[in-house]
Amino acid sequence: MSIVLKHREMILVAAIGLLLALISMRFPAFLEPRNLVRVFDDTSILAMLALGQMLVILTRCIDLSMAANLALCGMVVAMLNAAFPGVPVPALIAGGMVLGASLGALNGVLVWKLNMPSIVVTLGTMTIFRGSIFLLSGGQWVNAHQMDDAFKALPRTVALGLPVSSWIAVAVIGLFLILMSRAPLGRAFYAVGVNPTASVYAGINVGRTRFFAFTVAGMVAGLAGYLWVARYAVAYVDIAGGFELQIIAACVIGGVSIAGGIGTVPGAVLGALFLGVVNNALPVINVSPFAQMAISGAVITVAVIFNARNERKKGRIILKRAQGEGAA
Repeated sequence: MSIVLKHREMILVAAIGLLLALISMRFPAFLEPRNLVRVFDDTSILAMLALGQMLVILTRCIDLSMAANLALCGMVVAMLNAAFPGVPVPALIAGGMVLGASLGALNGVLVWKLNMPSIVVTLGTMTIFRGSIFLLSGGQWVNAHQMDDAFKALPRTVALGLPVSSWIAVAVIGLFLILMSRAPLGRAFYAVGVNPTASVYAGINVGRTRFFAFTVAGMVAGLAGYLWVARYAVAYVDIAGGFELQIIAACVIGGVSIAGGIGTVPGAVLGALFLGVVNNALPVINVSPFAQMAISGAVITVAVIFNARNERKKGRIILKRAQGEGAA
């Protein structure tokens, strides 16, 4: 049992299983395969964004502008589709990803070259991105009838039992698994978060590594921007308003340490899935919106306390070992 409890992912799997069991006692239809597929699809965007945020947090930074990045990219691709219906959807998706990566790179440059705190930088760019949406659109919405049918249909098209948006999320998860386990850049993210000073001596450029983390996170936000506006068939100024808190919460619940250097791809995805189950289940069992907020806040608080205790225990073990070696 103690071996299982050492693995945050296993704890989350057990928590999600217990949550589903409790919900099924009140609403058995929630466990039907069709409904579980819908829950996963509803959570797919959050899971992708949590992975992008994870990279940034691993390097001891944070990106508060991801939801605003998503909103700006979503509005731009929706407006392009409305103005030029003949542009292929893959080209619009690629354009959204390039724009998102550029916005993320802007954050990365400011943090890297100006040595500014990431929370200050991204709080500022979040406001800039939101304001840019209003300037571009004039406060007007892009509605379903203005969007091309192919533009709206792609995320909802079902292939092999799953919507395309879910398959895109699966592909992104697979790419992140390869990045974090096989690529030197993935190891650099961890190294910078664990000890930036030692990373410099190991030949890792801390600023450049953080720049790449923000850029990749922005690219994911650009992709999510298209999926959001196409799936819901509407683009407006307040797209994903407040969603940055959900993104950070998914990371924290998944065991990603705000102090940097600790976190896994499965953990971030499971954290997003846990929130997805909670957000989909509470309305079904007639829990009031105010109680939903309280429950979500309590879950996040417990996760933060759990993370802090685990990190403190690791620090004590290191200290004891150091003291033992000194005594010897």
